[in-house]
Amino acid sequence: MNKLIVSIFIFISSQLSCQDSDWKYIFDGKSFNGWHQYNSDVIGSQWSIENGELIFRDNKDSKQDLITEKEFENFELSIEWNISKGGNSGIFYGVKEFPELDEAFKSGPEIQVLDNENFFTASNLHKSPSLYDLVEPIQSNIKINPYGEWNHLLIKIDHKNNLGTVVMNGQFAYSYPLSGSEWDKLVSKSKFNNKNYYINKESDNKFLAFGKFKSGKIGLQDHGSDVKFRNIKIRNLY
Repeated sequence: MNKLIVSIFIFISSQLSCQDSDWKYIFDGKSFNGWHQYNSDVIGSQWSIENGELIFRDNKDSKQDLITEKEFENFELSIEWNISKGGNSGIFYGVKEFPELDEAFKSGPEIQVLDNENFFTASNLHKSPSLYDLVEPIQSNIKINPYGEWNHLLIKIDHKNNLGTVVMNGQFAYSYPLSGSEWDKLVSKSKFNNKNYYINKESDNKFLAFGKFKSGKIGLQDHGSDVKFRNIKIRNLY
Protein backbone atom coordinates (compact mmCIF):
# COMPACT_ATOMS: atom_id res chain seq x y z
CA MET A 1 0.00 0.00 0.00
CA ASN A 2 2.83 2.41 0.83
CA LYS A 3 4.38 1.77 -2.58
CA LEU A 4 1.04 2.54 -4.24
CA ILE A 5 0.72 5.84 -2.35
CA VAL A 6 4.25 6.84 -3.34
CA SER A 7 3.56 5.95 -6.98
CA ILE A 8 0.41 8.05 -7.09
CA PHE A 9 2.20 10.95 -5.37
CA ILE A 10 5.04 10.88 -7.90
CA PHE A 11 2.53 10.75 -10.75
CA ILE A 12 0.49 13.70 -9.47
CA SER A 13 3.59 15.74 -8.62
CA SER A 14 5.05 15.25 -12.07
CA GLN A 15 1.72 16.15 -13.65
CA LEU A 16 1.79 19.47 -11.84
CA SER A 17 5.46 20.14 -12.59
CA CYS A 18 5.06 19.67 -16.33
CA GLN A 19 1.57 21.07 -16.78
CA ASP A 20 2.95 23.98 -18.79
CA SER A 21 4.89 21.69 -21.13
CA ASP A 22 3.66 21.60 -24.69
CA TRP A 23 2.01 18.51 -26.04
CA LYS A 24 3.19 17.58 -29.52
CA TYR A 25 0.99 15.60 -31.88
CA ILE A 26 2.83 12.62 -33.35
CA PHE A 27 -0.06 11.89 -35.73
CA ASP A 28 -1.14 14.91 -37.75
CA GLY A 29 -4.57 13.49 -38.56
CA LYS A 30 -4.08 13.54 -42.32
CA SER A 31 -0.89 11.68 -43.26
CA PHE A 32 1.48 8.93 -42.19
CA ASN A 33 4.30 11.44 -41.71
CA GLY A 34 6.46 10.25 -38.83
CA TRP A 35 5.23 6.65 -39.02
CA HIS A 36 6.20 3.48 -40.84
CA GLN A 37 5.49 -0.22 -40.70
CA TYR A 38 7.63 -2.32 -38.38
CA ASN A 39 10.78 -3.50 -40.20
CA SER A 40 9.46 -2.11 -43.49
CA ASP A 41 9.64 1.01 -45.65
CA VAL A 42 6.01 0.69 -46.73
CA ILE A 43 2.67 0.83 -44.93
CA GLY A 44 0.15 -1.89 -45.66
CA SER A 45 -3.17 -1.07 -47.30
CA GLN A 46 -5.07 -2.09 -44.18
CA TRP A 47 -4.00 1.21 -42.58
CA SER A 48 -5.87 4.34 -43.65
CA ILE A 49 -6.66 7.84 -42.42
CA GLU A 50 -10.19 9.25 -42.29
CA ASN A 51 -11.63 12.21 -40.39
CA GLY A 52 -8.46 12.66 -38.37
CA GLU A 53 -8.44 9.00 -37.33
CA LEU A 54 -5.75 6.40 -37.88
CA ILE A 55 -7.69 3.30 -38.90
CA PHE A 56 -6.76 -0.36 -39.17
CA ARG A 57 -9.09 -2.65 -41.09
CA ASP A 58 -8.32 -6.34 -41.11
CA ASN A 59 -7.53 -7.72 -44.54
CA LYS A 60 -6.11 -11.05 -43.33
CA ASP A 61 -2.52 -9.92 -43.74
CA SER A 62 -0.47 -10.08 -40.56
CA LYS A 63 2.51 -8.60 -38.75
CA GLN A 64 2.00 -5.06 -40.00
CA ASP A 65 2.38 -3.07 -36.81
CA LEU A 66 2.72 0.69 -37.23
CA ILE A 67 5.49 2.52 -35.36
CA THR A 68 6.89 6.03 -35.04
CA GLU A 69 10.03 7.18 -36.78
CA LYS A 70 11.24 8.86 -33.59
CA GLU A 71 12.25 7.28 -30.33
CA PHE A 72 11.12 8.52 -26.92
CA GLU A 73 12.53 7.94 -23.43
CA ASN A 74 10.86 9.89 -20.60
CA PHE A 75 7.42 11.01 -21.71
CA GLU A 76 3.66 11.02 -21.38
CA LEU A 77 1.62 9.61 -24.24
CA SER A 78 -2.03 10.58 -24.66
CA ILE A 79 -4.08 8.57 -27.13
CA GLU A 80 -7.70 7.66 -27.83
CA TRP A 81 -8.73 4.25 -29.14
CA ASN A 82 -11.93 2.70 -30.45
CA ILE A 83 -12.05 -1.08 -30.84
CA SER A 84 -14.46 -3.18 -32.92
CA LYS A 85 -16.77 -5.84 -31.46
CA GLY A 86 -14.66 -8.70 -30.12
CA GLY A 87 -11.56 -6.77 -31.17
CA ASN A 88 -8.00 -7.00 -29.91
CA SER A 89 -5.12 -4.57 -30.42
CA GLY A 90 -2.42 -2.83 -28.41
CA ILE A 91 -0.27 0.24 -27.88
CA PHE A 92 3.49 -0.21 -27.47
CA TYR A 93 6.36 1.85 -26.15
CA GLY A 94 10.10 1.17 -26.13
CA VAL A 95 9.95 -0.60 -29.49
CA LYS A 96 13.18 -1.44 -31.28
CA GLU A 97 13.48 -2.84 -34.79
CA PHE A 98 15.64 -5.94 -35.22
CA PRO A 99 15.80 -8.26 -38.24
CA GLU A 100 15.37 -11.20 -35.87
CA LEU A 101 12.07 -9.88 -34.51
CA ASP A 102 9.02 -9.74 -36.76
CA GLU A 103 6.57 -7.90 -34.48
CA ALA A 104 6.69 -4.88 -32.19
CA PHE A 105 5.54 -6.78 -29.08
CA LYS A 106 8.76 -8.78 -28.99
CA SER A 107 10.68 -5.72 -27.83
CA GLY A 108 8.07 -3.18 -26.71
CA PRO A 109 5.76 -3.64 -23.69
CA GLU A 110 2.09 -3.42 -24.64
CA ILE A 111 -0.87 -1.70 -23.03
CA GLN A 112 -3.76 -3.90 -24.03
CA VAL A 113 -6.58 -2.59 -26.22
CA LEU A 114 -9.52 -4.99 -26.05
CA ASP A 115 -13.27 -5.32 -26.20
CA ASN A 116 -13.38 -6.77 -22.70
CA GLU A 117 -17.04 -7.73 -22.94
CA ASN A 118 -16.87 -9.77 -26.14
CA PHE A 119 -13.29 -11.04 -26.37
CA PHE A 120 -12.95 -13.99 -24.01
CA THR A 121 -9.84 -14.15 -21.89
CA ALA A 122 -9.56 -15.86 -18.52
CA SER A 123 -6.81 -13.58 -17.23
CA ASN A 124 -7.09 -9.95 -16.14
CA LEU A 125 -3.51 -9.64 -17.36
CA HIS A 126 -4.90 -9.88 -20.89
CA LYS A 127 -7.77 -7.39 -20.54
CA SER A 128 -7.69 -3.69 -21.27
CA PRO A 129 -5.89 -1.67 -19.94
CA SER A 130 -3.41 -4.20 -18.53
CA LEU A 131 0.29 -4.15 -19.30
CA TYR A 132 -0.14 -7.29 -21.32
CA ASP A 133 0.73 -10.49 -19.42
CA LEU A 134 2.59 -8.46 -16.78
CA VAL A 135 0.47 -6.04 -14.70
CA GLU A 136 -3.28 -5.75 -14.22
CA PRO A 137 -5.28 -2.77 -12.92
CA ILE A 138 -5.41 -2.45 -9.14
CA GLN A 139 -9.20 -2.08 -9.23
CA SER A 140 -11.71 -4.20 -11.11
CA ASN A 141 -14.22 -1.40 -11.66
CA ILE A 142 -12.19 0.85 -13.94
CA LYS A 143 -14.58 2.10 -16.62
CA ILE A 144 -13.81 0.85 -20.12
CA ASN A 145 -16.20 2.11 -22.76
CA PRO A 146 -17.65 -0.66 -24.95
CA TYR A 147 -16.73 -1.46 -28.52
CA GLY A 148 -17.58 1.31 -30.98
CA GLU A 149 -16.95 4.03 -28.38
CA TRP A 150 -13.80 6.01 -27.70
CA ASN A 151 -11.51 5.40 -24.73
CA HIS A 152 -8.71 7.66 -23.53
CA LEU A 153 -5.37 6.24 -22.41
CA LEU A 154 -2.58 8.16 -20.71
CA ILE A 155 0.76 6.39 -20.39
CA LYS A 156 3.65 7.81 -18.42
CA ILE A 157 7.15 6.38 -18.82
CA ASP A 158 9.57 7.87 -16.28
CA HIS A 159 12.96 6.16 -16.21
CA LYS A 160 14.34 8.79 -13.84
CA ASN A 161 12.02 7.47 -11.13
CA ASN A 162 11.84 3.94 -12.61
CA LEU A 163 8.07 4.22 -12.82
CA GLY A 164 5.50 3.44 -15.48
CA THR A 165 1.93 4.66 -14.91
CA VAL A 166 -1.30 3.97 -16.77
CA VAL A 167 -4.45 6.10 -16.47
CA MET A 168 -7.60 4.92 -18.25
CA ASN A 169 -10.47 7.30 -18.94
CA GLY A 170 -9.17 9.55 -16.17
CA GLN A 171 -8.88 6.70 -13.65
CA PHE A 172 -5.57 5.59 -12.16
CA ALA A 173 -5.12 1.99 -13.28
CA TYR A 174 -1.68 0.92 -12.02
CA SER A 175 2.00 1.71 -11.82
CA TYR A 176 4.98 -0.58 -12.19
CA PRO A 177 8.80 -0.61 -12.30
CA LEU A 178 10.39 -0.11 -15.70
CA SER A 179 13.60 -1.97 -14.92
CA GLY A 180 15.48 -3.72 -12.13
CA SER A 181 14.77 -6.86 -10.14
CA GLU A 182 11.01 -6.29 -9.81
CA TRP A 183 10.65 -5.82 -13.56
CA ASP A 184 12.80 -8.88 -14.24
CA LYS A 185 10.57 -10.91 -11.93
CA LEU A 186 7.45 -9.84 -13.81
CA VAL A 187 9.02 -10.79 -17.14
CA SER A 188 10.29 -14.12 -15.82
CA LYS A 189 6.70 -15.22 -15.08
CA SER A 190 5.31 -14.05 -18.42
CA LYS A 191 5.19 -15.23 -22.02
CA PHE A 192 8.05 -12.84 -22.79
CA ASN A 193 10.59 -15.05 -21.04
CA ASN A 194 11.01 -16.83 -24.34
CA LYS A 195 14.09 -17.71 -26.38
CA ASN A 196 12.28 -16.58 -29.55
CA TYR A 197 12.52 -13.00 -28.32
CA TYR A 198 16.30 -13.10 -27.94
CA ILE A 199 18.70 -11.14 -30.11
CA ASN A 200 21.81 -12.97 -31.34
CA LYS A 201 20.23 -16.09 -29.90
CA GLU A 202 22.74 -18.41 -31.55
CA SER A 203 25.74 -16.63 -30.04
CA ASP A 204 27.29 -16.10 -26.62
CA ASN A 205 26.15 -12.46 -26.80
CA LYS A 206 22.43 -13.28 -26.86
CA PHE A 207 20.07 -11.14 -24.81
CA LEU A 208 16.34 -10.79 -24.25
CA ALA A 209 15.12 -7.73 -26.16
CA PHE A 210 11.74 -7.38 -24.47
CA GLY A 211 11.46 -4.30 -22.27
CA LYS A 212 15.22 -3.74 -22.14
CA PHE A 213 15.46 -0.32 -23.76
CA LYS A 214 14.93 3.03 -22.10
CA SER A 215 14.51 4.71 -25.47
CA GLY A 216 12.25 3.32 -28.16
CA LYS A 217 9.42 3.88 -30.59
CA ILE A 218 5.68 4.08 -30.03
CA GLY A 219 3.72 1.36 -31.81
CA LEU A 220 0.15 0.43 -32.76
CA GLN A 221 -0.67 -3.23 -33.18
CA ASP A 222 -2.00 -5.22 -36.09
CA HIS A 223 -3.78 -8.03 -34.24
CA GLY A 224 -6.27 -8.81 -36.98
CA SER A 225 -9.09 -6.63 -35.58
CA ASP A 226 -10.58 -3.38 -36.81
CA VAL A 227 -9.46 -0.52 -34.57
CA LYS A 228 -9.18 3.28 -34.68
CA PHE A 229 -6.78 5.71 -32.99
CA ARG A 230 -6.88 9.50 -32.78
CA ASN A 231 -5.52 12.52 -30.89
CA ILE A 232 -2.11 10.90 -30.48
CA LYS A 233 0.19 13.31 -28.69
CA ILE A 234 3.25 13.18 -26.49
CA ARG A 235 5.26 15.41 -24.20
CA ASN A 236 8.72 14.94 -22.76
CA LEU A 237 9.09 14.87 -18.98
CA TYR A 238 12.64 16.21 -18.73
